[in-house]
Amino acid sequence: MRCLLVDDNQHFLLAARDLLEREGLTIAGTAEDIAGAQDRAAELRPDVALVDINLGGESGFDLAERLAPVPVIMISTHSGEDYADLIAASPAIGFLSKIELSAGAVRDLVSGR
Repeated sequence: MRCLLVDDNQHFLLAARDLLEREGLTIAGTAEDIAGAQDRAAELRPDVALVDINLGGESGFDLAERLAPVPVIMISTHSGEDYADLIAASPAIGFLSKIELSAGAVRDLVSGR
């Protein structure tokens, strides 16, 4: 499974890439903002995008709408309960806390479990 990681925190991008690749996912690319993510998605055609809800001054929810038809999983350091209504109203296929991020969790959301 080829993933695009989108987060404005460079340290998180490096750590998440390392974790997910060790667990068997391919990180096709990373981006730190909406424009970069759109360019990378068009170029790489990932199977899924992991998008931080808060991209500095930009909204990950705005990006989720722009990435269609790429499936998007929203991620955050905050609880999913904090964003439940926004996640439900978005085109995202699900949410993962950054603490719960794993290749298995990504695969489960993409496969619809």
